[in-house]
Amino acid sequence: MIRPIMTGSAAVALLATAFAPGAGASPQGTPPPDKIVIDVVTVNGSGCPAGTAAVAVAPDNTAFTVSYSNYLAQVGVGSKPTDFRKNCQLGLNVHVPQGFTYAIAQADYRGFAHLERGATGLEKASYYFQGMSQTASQSHRFSGPFSDDWQATDTTDVAALVYAPCGSQRILNVNTELRVAAGSSDPDSTTSFMAMDSADGSVNTLYHFAWKQCP
Repeated sequence: MIRPIMTGSAAVALLATAFAPGAGASPQGTPPPDKIVIDVVTVNGSGCPAGTAAVAVAPDNTAFTVSYSNYLAQVGVGSKPTDFRKNCQLGLNVHVPQGFTYAIAQADYRGFAHLERGATGLEKASYYFQGMSQTASQSHRFSGPFSDDWQATDTTDVAALVYAPCGSQRILNVNTELRVAAGSSDPDSTTSFMAMDSADGSVNTLYHFAWKQCP
């Protein structure tokens, strides 16, 4: 179930599937047996105006999804000078059961792009916890001619995972960005765009948790 993003004390809460202790162990750890709750503290950016993004948590606590309905960067006919770059910053307060902590192990981004010959597109994302210096950032580039669905995956090696501090509540910041450049294409007669959205809300971003138990 997907609910619109809300700020302040409003929360997105989904029931979790119960796990036996130690069951299903994997490199990403065993998810906690109780539900997790995500408070959306902030949602800002030209790519996610109010009411155009939604968050949902997987029932098994292994991932959460962000869906967008107005995340589009473009250049050329019909575009404004500022449309070449769109961004969205989410500030998420992830409440996890006592004794557990988490990191973002993988993020899958999907959308649709139309890039004229000579034009380029960029999807970039970064992740960091409030008050911590470690920032993970990855970029994916696309070149025209291209007119199809696109997908990009950010993965982090187990040894490089940055976990939220045990016993301390920290805001998880997720910053995403789309850019489109006309390059050698003709912006006076063509339009190139890159979207992380869809009319029916089916295009989204999936973030995969890595779990571990605190000492």
